[in-house]
Amino acid sequence: GTMSGSGSEAPQPSEEAEVRLQEAEQDWAAAKAFYDNLVTKRPRPPKPQNAITVAVSSRALFALVEERRIYEEQGVEKYVEYQQNNENVTLKPGPAFYFVKALEHVNARLLELYPDDEERFDIVLMTNNHAQVGVRLINSINHYGLTIERFCMTGGQSPVGYLTAYLTNLYLSADSEKVQEAIEAGIASATMFTANKDVAYSDTQLRVAFDGDAVIFSDESEQIVKEQGLDRFFEHEQLNENKPLAQGPLKGFLEDLGKIQRKFCAKNERLNCPIRTYLVTARSAASSGARVLKTLRSWGLEIDEALFLAGAPKGPILAKIRPHIFFDDQMFHVEGAQKLGTIAAHVPYGIAQKHHKSS
Repeated sequence: GTMSGSGSEAPQPSEEAEVRLQEAEQDWAAAKAFYDNLVTKRPRPPKPQNAITVAVSSRALFALVEERRIYEEQGVEKYVEYQQNNENVTLKPGPAFYFVKALEHVNARLLELYPDDEERFDIVLMTNNHAQVGVRLINSINHYGLTIERFCMTGGQSPVGYLTAYLTNLYLSADSEKVQEAIEAGIASATMFTANKDVAYSDTQLRVAFDGDAVIFSDESEQIVKEQGLDRFFEHEQLNENKPLAQGPLKGFLEDLGKIQRKFCAKNERLNCPIRTYLVTARSAASSGARVLKTLRSWGLEIDEALFLAGAPKGPILAKIRPHIFFDDQMFHVEGAQKLGTIAAHVPYGIAQKHHKSS
């Protein structure tokens, strides 16, 4: 605060306190120098304000179906005991695993081009597991050679406060209630579902597919469809063609991907860019496509491929793209994608949610 009066009543720092302060500063400098001199091949995790932080839950990263059953049927004690007894048994990949691997491939390419830059993906394991389960998670992460340095093991507490503290750009979990809570806190978030088939994913290019309305854009259009029908919606979109749509919960993540893509373009790697983005929307191009494309343009966002399906199912197109992740706000599309082997993630945002809150 400000000092009142002439300032003479303000206590002068004693010599002793001055000395202590200097010693503390020296300690800090020494600790930092010690840490900086440790030789390591691993890049240090970036500072959260520079990184694109992707928080993943343990059930999104690994297949923990059997473990989950023990937890639900026999309780937390038996679950922890089981995890400890099996801590040298490597966990199998879960629905977010290949997405995380693809992010790490992008990081490796970024580090080659920009060795001193911290603007890259940072994967945080965000789990409400108890710390005792940590050893098995660490062993499995090391087994696959993943670079996940930051762990938050919240022991049953909600992770949302930590997500905010880490400036999380995307949160993926298998727990729809936590995802809902994160979305309500303004964090881009989705519930992961395992694909029903084993599909080979690209190891050299991260592919991310987004639905449009209520994912990249707001759910304004879906509200009109639900309340006034499709014809009224087409009319509305044509009238408002030059008025950008409001942003949806995953616009920021699409922006993050674009920022990284531009770093490759800046080094003449446009043709060899390890990220490709797709818009896969049920909109029809002729009657309601222009507004979407003009909105993206007004935001300065480029999407690599835009697929307007005019109400056709999304599954077959997605099976062709083979994205590491596909975001949609409607479970109907998530399930359709899943059946054909696509890893789909449900974004619980907007009017589409009111109709299946119970499920």
